Amino acid sequence: MNDVVNTSERDSSLKTIGHISYLLHAIVAVGAVLPGTQASITLLIVAFILDLVKKDEAAGSWQESHFRWRIRSVIWAAVLYVVTLPLWFLFVIPGWIAWGVISIWFLYRVVRGWVNLNSNTPMPVPAP
Repeated sequence: MNDVVNTSERDSSLKTIGHISYLLHAIVAVGAVLPGTQASITLLIVAFILDLVKKDEAAGSWQESHFRWRIRSVIWAAVLYVVTLPLWFLFVIPGWIAWGVISIWFLYRVVRGWVNLNSNTPMPVPAP
């Protein structure tokens, strides 16, 4: 068995996984922004699990930042949705506005990440 890993094959494989993950994120994000087109949260969970499982394979490469970007985007969006959930119970309009802003922010993160993936550019590292 050959233990040598061809980095171009690894990069290509990770990039394909990145495209699949960004596509699933994009479907959910567009569904969250456009009224009446809610995509299943299952797609987001599948993408999230895919990123968690494959992130170790990307360690040390420029694509590691993309896995971290997608994982952090999902976690932050989930936290923001939960924090703003009481707005729906107290006042419908502020809840709708808050979730709309969160959804647009999530869509922005997906688009920005996917554009950088296409140009083989790592995502910025968050400040400590």
